[in-house]
Amino acid sequence: QVQLVESGGGLVQAGGSLTLSCAASGSIFRFSNMGWYRQAPGKQRELVATITTAYNTNYADSVKGRFTIFRDNAKNTVYLQMNSLKSEDTAVYYCNTDRLPYLIWGQGTQVTVSS
Repeated sequence: QVQLVESGGGLVQAGGSLTLSCAASGSIFRFSNMGWYRQAPGKQRELVATITTAYNTNYADSVKGRFTIFRDNAKNTVYLQMNSLKSEDTAVYYCNTDRLPYLIWGQGTQVTVSS
């Protein structure tokens, strides 16, 4: 079973930056398109950024220009650089494949942006 472990979240002031990491066990990672998702309290999980095996990226309109997704296949890790954070970015962030079938979801990492 592939395990996903997210880290790097925390409390940050509005306008600040964070970089999240997601480490995947197993070699399937390098053959998978990956995505970062987030879930705010009382809301559904949403896909905010994706990166293909060819390093093509795509972003939700709400984060475009502020977030950057990148990957390091040698480390089986996908990252999310988040700049100019807003209070509405507060959520638990998860990584997974960008579409079904999903891997087993990790615990996520909490990002809290104070205004």
